[in-house]
Amino acid sequence: MTTEIFQGAASADEGPLVIARQGYFFVGGQYFEGPDGRYMGGQMYVEFQIPQNLMQPYPIVFFSGGGQSGLNYTGTPDGREGWAQYFLRRGYATYVLDQPARARSPWHPEMGNQTRHSTTRVEQQFTATSRKPLWPQAKLHMQFPGAGIEGDPAFDQYFAQSFPSLASFARQQELNRDAGAALLDRIGPAILLTHSQSGTFGWLVADARPGLVKAILAIEPSGPPVRDNVAKGHPEWFADGPQTKPYGLTAPPLAYDPPLSGPDDLKFVRQDVSEAEGLVRCWSQAEPARELTSLRGIPVLVVQAEASYHAPYDHCTVAYLRQAGVSVDYIRLADLGIHGNGHMLMIEKNSREIAALVEEWVRGKITPKRECQKFCVRGRLTITS
Repeated sequence: MTTEIFQGAASADEGPLVIARQGYFFVGGQYFEGPDGRYMGGQMYVEFQIPQNLMQPYPIVFFSGGGQSGLNYTGTPDGREGWAQYFLRRGYATYVLDQPARARSPWHPEMGNQTRHSTTRVEQQFTATSRKPLWPQAKLHMQFPGAGIEGDPAFDQYFAQSFPSLASFARQQELNRDAGAALLDRIGPAILLTHSQSGTFGWLVADARPGLVKAILAIEPSGPPVRDNVAKGHPEWFADGPQTKPYGLTAPPLAYDPPLSGPDDLKFVRQDVSEAEGLVRCWSQAEPARELTSLRGIPVLVVQAEASYHAPYDHCTVAYLRQAGVSVDYIRLADLGIHGNGHMLMIEKNSREIAALVEEWVRGKITPKRECQKFCVRGRLTITS
């Protein structure tokens, strides 16, 4: 493999990144009896860094998506700094996670079977979507570094960091909800940044610890609501997948008002026609809609890329949240002149531009000067590790 593309790891224009403290710990997890002794499963690996210039009152907690790990945020396949470094440079402490049963968070057979991503799936869904478009917007993809196919140095680096995942999506949600809540119990109030599959974790952790979640940055969160969408290619484009989210946004329960006795209390309806060409028909609650009790007081940002397989349906997630009383700001990158991104926008060529947009939103929602009256000590914020 050539190394020419891996020369830009440092952000030369900003100088050295100075870290005051860093380390790791595990949260969550339960002991269980195995066939030959006791083991621990469900624990989540957490890597933290606190910048010397700590200026923001709340840390960012980074959840990765399906088949991925915290590496999505600590660098890019072509050697640039990642979103974790970007936020560190702007005065945020960062907590970067590996989901339970993945990467540095151990998997045990007793936790369930695993699935994995092939090169074909990764190329079609994430890195080279324009070569054989499976959804209308896929042809616009141009931001993944390199050719996006096997043998390309950036693709090989990206694919090398793919991990098997638990086959049960519902079980993943339960484990990440519990470990995420344990993390907030330890570090205190934080901002959750989720991507793709982990979008469900953001709703669940906030539901479990609403007082500790200051905002949710949902980067193309798992969707659409209620029932999966299957991208088929031209001319049909879309087909119904299974109903994986009986609670609208998640498989495990969410708190609604009026309260639910079970998922059957939620009634769903579907749009007769899509809102525009190239979009799916959304599912929503039948009126009168219940409100999401824990989420309605938490500011939420949903970011959608132009060419991703989420482009046909992220608006459905936004509509579902708003119908349920949640305050949501919705950014379509293309509307702001940011074009050509696929689903892995945090590692694509213009990832820094997108990070800047997200950070601008955070600063608009959280006022450091006001919060510093409570959290700052001699100009520094106190954060528990």
